[in-house]
Amino acid sequence: MTVRSERDQYVVTLTIDREKKLNALDYPTIDALLAELDRIDADDTVRAVILTGAGQRAFSAGADVPSLAASIAGGPERALREFVRRGHTLTRRIEEFPKPVIVAVNGLAYGGGCEITEAAPLAIAAEHATFAKPEISLGFPPPFGGSQRLPRHVGRKRGLELILTGDPIPAARAAELGLVNSVVPVGELLEEARNLAERIIRHAPTAVAACLRAVTRGINLPIDEGLAVEAAAFAATVPTDGVRDGIRRFLDRRQAR
Repeated sequence: MTVRSERDQYVVTLTIDREKKLNALDYPTIDALLAELDRIDADDTVRAVILTGAGQRAFSAGADVPSLAASIAGGPERALREFVRRGHTLTRRIEEFPKPVIVAVNGLAYGGGCEITEAAPLAIAAEHATFAKPEISLGFPPPFGGSQRLPRHVGRKRGLELILTGDPIPAARAAELGLVNSVVPVGELLEEARNLAERIIRHAPTAVAACLRAVTRGINLPIDEGLAVEAAAFAATVPTDGVRDGIRRFLDRRQAR
């Protein structure tokens, strides 16, 4: 197994388990991550996901180069089919997942590891973590969505600097750029990710899903289209227990005061 799954009440932690390979993303690992996300999506009792890597050296060093090399040797169509589309499917799945995905970056997040971080709605990094876009040194642009998501996160000029140089940046700089939410000591990483998950899942799952959907779908739209996405997300929650219970609790507290 290249992906370990552990459950603690309402939260599932997925661990990329290829420590000797710096948790590189070969095709079976990507497929296993997709399968686990499908399983979690179908389980209404799971409320949040933490995604991390085995050990403390790497979250993921990116694509498994031998796998990539074999695909590239087969020509553009094979490389697109086996490598790029698989990577796009994974990062899009994480980006659009209806439950919060919190990436806990426990070391290197290079290439595909950085692109997973960009796609996730939330991320926390250990103090020793580093991020990089080294694809240019292999002769191609970021292939798992990094050329599109990173500039949207950090701005065009900062994004291009990272993409065109391939230079690594430390966790503190990643936090300044908005690539991660916070930086913590490595011994506190999973605990902090769990605390963040708990602060989210105390709210109604329908509300959490609606917020994720509204932000993800609307963030790159013109404001009027984004407001329409927001209105649709709100309307979908109106008939839910989450709204009824939330309003009732508010009115009860007000009456008690």
